[in-house]
Amino acid sequence: MAAGATWSQRLREHCAARGFSEPAWQDISDRRGGRTAWSCIVNVQGQHHPARFWYDGAFMQQAREDAAEMALRNITGYANTNADPPPASHYARS
Repeated sequence: MAAGATWSQRLREHCAARGFSEPAWQDISDRRGGRTAWSCIVNVQGQHHPARFWYDGAFMQQAREDAAEMALRNITGYANTNADPPPASHYARS
């Protein structure tokens, strides 16, 4: 991943390069005993991409980044977590 670029920034760049609408994040919660677990789903072009994991409420930004990574990997077809998806400029219209 490019130095300093977050998954959510990269997802926004890819959406802009492909002419997609802006991604929309939705935080979700699940009551588990005396605690609440949090996760996130990002919607891109009507497709929902959930985060892989559930997080403590103090780490919601990580849940959003996790969902953004999953969305970007699905959009680009780079499911292998050992390989980074190409930059948005790879898809820029000519």
